[in-house]
Amino acid sequence: HMSAISLLVILFANMWIHESFTAYSESLFLDYHYGTTAANEYVIGTRRSIRNDRPLIGEYGVNHEGSGDMYYKGANMIHTLRMLVNDKDKWRRILRNMNKTFYHQTVTTQDIEDFLSQSIGHDLTGFFNQYLRGTEIPKLVLDQKKNKLTYHWENVVDNFNLPIRIVIDDEVILLQPSTSKQVIKLQSKKSVIQTDSSYYVHYKIR
Repeated sequence: HMSAISLLVILFANMWIHESFTAYSESLFLDYHYGTTAANEYVIGTRRSIRNDRPLIGEYGVNHEGSGDMYYKGANMIHTLRMLVNDKDKWRRILRNMNKTFYHQTVTTQDIEDFLSQSIGHDLTGFFNQYLRGTEIPKLVLDQKKNKLTYHWENVVDNFNLPIRIVIDDEVILLQPSTSKQVIKLQSKKSVIQTDSSYYVHYKIR
């Protein structure tokens, strides 16, 4: 049987689940009452409080909780998943179904990872390794030269997989970046590229 101490250790390590989703629910409240733009601005604004000093997940096997970033970094990680889903109604269904599925249960990080990967239909192994188990924030490097745009990820773990939308000349383009450079052709050397700050990534535009 699991001792009370070992159970407490697991609960400490999994605290991010409760705290991240609770912090994220603040933006859901704003979305409902004031609209998506206000909600996005709020969750983006909380990044000022993120330190990226320690991973969100505490060490298993010791009485150690993760970083205080589990609140706002956790909320921004979840907000990035919302951007991945890109469907407000589907996202709402996923969150409600998660609450229903795990109602009155003690869940582990793996339970939540598996549930969200399956519900979203996207392998989130690298995504969660990046945001939960490390402190580096993904950097999307965009290099515009003449009528070509080269792009790739930096500061990412193995198997990090996050499709990301940018806007080129008012057209939404879905990129599938990796650590290897990829190239797309632009309409002209004066093409205007816009990024979306709702994703919790850093952008480097050259």
